[in-house]
Amino acid sequence: MQICSLLPSATEILYALGLGDSVVGVTHECDFPPEAAKKPALIRPRVDPHARPAEIDRQVNELVARGEGIYAVDAELLASLAPDLIVTQDLCHVCAASPDDLAAALSRLPKQPKVLTLTPHTLADVWDDICRVGAFTVTSSDAEALAVQLAARVATINAMARDAGTRPRVLCLEWLDPFYIGGHWVPEMVAKAGGEDVLGRAGEPSFRTTAEEIAQTRAEIMVVMPCGYNAARTIAKFNCMRLPKIWGDLPAVREGRIFAVDANSYFSRPGPRLVTGVEILAHIFHPELFHQNLPAGAFQQLS
Repeated sequence: MQICSLLPSATEILYALGLGDSVVGVTHECDFPPEAAKKPALIRPRVDPHARPAEIDRQVNELVARGEGIYAVDAELLASLAPDLIVTQDLCHVCAASPDDLAAALSRLPKQPKVLTLTPHTLADVWDDICRVGAFTVTSSDAEALAVQLAARVATINAMARDAGTRPRVLCLEWLDPFYIGGHWVPEMVAKAGGEDVLGRAGEPSFRTTAEEIAQTRAEIMVVMPCGYNAARTIAKFNCMRLPKIWGDLPAVREGRIFAVDANSYFSRPGPRLVTGVEILAHIFHPELFHQNLPAGAFQQLS
């Protein structure tokens, strides 16, 4: 089977199911596992991914206002790869190619492949999507075993977190300029790790907020997780910004409990490594309870 993956989380799922050799095309952002980055890239962004956060936000809004896609699909390369299956998504058109971006390219193919569209909103949806990928690729038993294993790891963390004496108030920033609050599975990850998300809405999209609204949250911990950024890039962007003066009374700011995380690996992508994201949060919230070895560079305390 020839498979093209149009989102990084699907690429991670396919490799986790032992299907790496079947993957013939990926996106420009597919970097895990490392060998995935060697596959031909079918997708290129129409925005400058290296621009400042405010400029990226402006470019995205302009494209959306004109009714244009955020990503372009290399139709000629797709035709040359002749995939039997394409995995795409319809959750966030800013984060990955959508079915609309794919439609024109598909119309040029002499043989129409199967298209699997993933739209997860919760951790359970992510585990279900792993099983759906398994069903489409004849790896159902492996997919079901992986989904069960991931759910069990989260359940273990959640059970341990119940022994904590407190549940800190947590603010998750998914973008820095303008401010966006992490949504979908992120508030659930916070809850499973033993925290209380002060603004996020579980199972619902991320949303824009203001410095004034954040100042009213009384957040005790701030987790900075810009979508698509690793920890090093997050730290660099955060260090360049000036915190609003009205945040001075936030316990997270006053007590220096601001953390940058590798969002690109462990929070933004709805794939198997979300479990590691829950483990990272549990360590940040309750270091007295959680001592597991975490990946190098997974997070860093900023202040």
